[in-house]
Amino acid sequence: MTTQYDQPPQTAETPPPAPAPAPRAPFARRLWRGRPEDPSWARPAFWALLAATFVLYLYNLSASGFANSFYSAAVQAGSTSWKAFFFGSLDGGNAITVDKPSAFLWPMELSVRIFGLNSWAVLVPQVLMGVGAVAVVYAAVRRRFSAVAGLVAGAVLALTPVAALMFRFNNPDAMLALLMALACYFTVRAIEDGRTRWLVWAGVAIGFAFLAKTLQAFLILPPLAIVYAVCAPVRFGRRLVQLGLATLALVVSGGWWVAVVELWPASSRPYIGGSQHNSFLELTFGYNGLGRINGDETGSVGGGGGGMGGGGGRWGSTGWDRMFGAEVGGQVSWLLPAALILLIAGLWATRKLSRTSVTRASFLVWGGSLLITMAVFSFMAGIFHQYYTIALAPYLAAVVGMGAGLLWERRKETWAGWALAAASVASGAWGYVLLGRTSDYLPWLKWLVLVGGLLAALGLLFLGRAPRNLALGAAALALVAALAGPTAYTLSTVNSAHTGSIPTAGPAGAGMMGFGGGRPGGRGMRGGFPGGMPGQQNQQGQGQNQGQGQNQQGQTPPNGGTGQNGGQGFPGGGFPGQNGQNGRTGQGQNGQNFPGGTRTGESGRMGAPGGAGGLLNGATVSAKAKKLLLADAGSYTWVAASTGSQNAASYQLATNKAVMAIGGFNGTDPSPTLAQFKQYVAKGKIHYYIAGGGMGGGMGMGRTGEARDGTGGMGGASGTASSISTWVEANFKKVTVDSATFYDLTQKKAS
Repeated sequence: MTTQYDQPPQTAETPPPAPAPAPRAPFARRLWRGRPEDPSWARPAFWALLAATFVLYLYNLSASGFANSFYSAAVQAGSTSWKAFFFGSLDGGNAITVDKPSAFLWPMELSVRIFGLNSWAVLVPQVLMGVGAVAVVYAAVRRRFSAVAGLVAGAVLALTPVAALMFRFNNPDAMLALLMALACYFTVRAIEDGRTRWLVWAGVAIGFAFLAKTLQAFLILPPLAIVYAVCAPVRFGRRLVQLGLATLALVVSGGWWVAVVELWPASSRPYIGGSQHNSFLELTFGYNGLGRINGDETGSVGGGGGGMGGGGGRWGSTGWDRMFGAEVGGQVSWLLPAALILLIAGLWATRKLSRTSVTRASFLVWGGSLLITMAVFSFMAGIFHQYYTIALAPYLAAVVGMGAGLLWERRKETWAGWALAAASVASGAWGYVLLGRTSDYLPWLKWLVLVGGLLAALGLLFLGRAPRNLALGAAALALVAALAGPTAYTLSTVNSAHTGSIPTAGPAGAGMMGFGGGRPGGRGMRGGFPGGMPGQQNQQGQGQNQGQGQNQQGQTPPNGGTGQNGGQGFPGGGFPGQNGQNGRTGQGQNGQNFPGGTRTGESGRMGAPGGAGGLLNGATVSAKAKKLLLADAGSYTWVAASTGSQNAASYQLATNKAVMAIGGFNGTDPSPTLAQFKQYVAKGKIHYYIAGGGMGGGMGMGRTGEARDGTGGMGGASGTASSISTWVEANFKKVTVDSATFYDLTQKKAS
């Protein structure tokens, strides 16, 4: 037995033994109170931030219905079929998949399995990811900086308009943003103590992010790997081994699903949507990979082509200022100038610290992720939508929180006050510019933001000599002025419905490039349709069209179309020679020329959006049409088939029964072939064919959707889809319900 007499004698050279550690507080108390060294208000404030984010993102959530019906249909399918769940099929019959890996669908599909098919079951998992992302950013900043810095970072993320949009929408970007934030957090944790497990977890996070949105997950690999290789507090050889293990974890966590899909016999799995040869690897490195960079995207809207450059293309202007432009700025860039200033200041402040400084490494990890993602988004020539910029939001928020926290701690130094003042001026001035772009929305706010930012800057200049209360007042004013603009846009976002494939945040006019994602019952599009598209209308078939045949600079671009009722003119050129149509009825007129083929302009489908509505938004399904499809539905694998995913998805969500999307999302995938479709019909697997859909719903492809040169033209329907349409119309009985046209594939056409 050891007693007190067994202890060594105390001498002047022998320090007293360390006191025994205090017993750990109960878990519930630690959960509420946080770390012992934290101020008593810190952890309750953190929980309040998460609760406020949760309530904000839940508000008016069901107004968006099923949001993106393309992915909601896949969620419905995965909730009824485990095979569809695994592969990401668009329908329970497993005809074709979505054009992404399936992991981002799994939380929503599990939710629908538990709570049934409804808007809340689909969208609440996305809200929870948003709350989780705020928590991760707070935790990352709080570990090395003050609790206030963490709260600022979390609030900046929660109030970024595009974050409020996409964490309430069912696209893969919500999961991607959460996992990318986790990867940064784990990397910084690894740099703290050199433990391999944290770096492996970072690899796992990026691997699963790949299963959400493929190669976009790899954008931040260079800064994370380089920073760890340079800054980790272990021997260089060990660092390389650890990076190798993290890479292995990434490959396993992201590659297992790919291996299963590629090795699975193609005849017994769904066709890989978005590919031209039924290959996920083709989809990954083509349409969803390098094609996004160089613009060569076979099967996408408008086909391939395009290239890098400082001009423009089908998806808006490229260049260093793209994130600040009229198309994107209001989504995410409110605090971007301030973040860049704070990043430079943070790196300057830590320049003399040791190689293993975690503070500097934090700036390098989060700031490097911000810069490389910005650079790729700014110059990518392929498909780009405003909502992609949610990927920037966690990095930007962390940099703002860290920079503000570090400079506040060093506020006695003159240069720190000047840097904070510069950030305040930048955010106030840029907020004024962004609010001025939507001049009808809260016109008085831009002046408050500008004046508030300037006044706060004056106070911040004298932080080192000002009384504490005055310094706190200046800092609070700077924060309020900086967040006023994005908060207003965020409130506008959560107060509005968002549907379709390309939603945008903020009030009308905040995102001028988008095709769709409009608000039901309102105007069909903000800023018209890029690419010379004709006037279009929203899902409810009512709104007036907004564009007036001009691009965002107010000039008709070369080769632009002539839309009679709406937005036209693709920024940077557009689709040549396209005739306009009536945006209300979707009737085509005189045909129109698309790259790759001339469409025959017959009658479009009533109820679908005009323009590209059949591609980007779903149809309105009447009660009579629903009743028709549900009759004897149990006897068929698919109650119907239709060209393009959005048209098919609308009927699938209305009936909760499988509807085949011929040609996948755009109608351009060569699946099923005409021979396969005939075989399905002969075996009695499909009941109805729904006319329209694809790019043709109301676009002048019209009823038949033929392409005279057989190539299928632009995104409307491939030659395969057109041949199916022609065969069906020539051989089967036509049934009209309200304004929708069906063909009964069990009844031959009367001769």
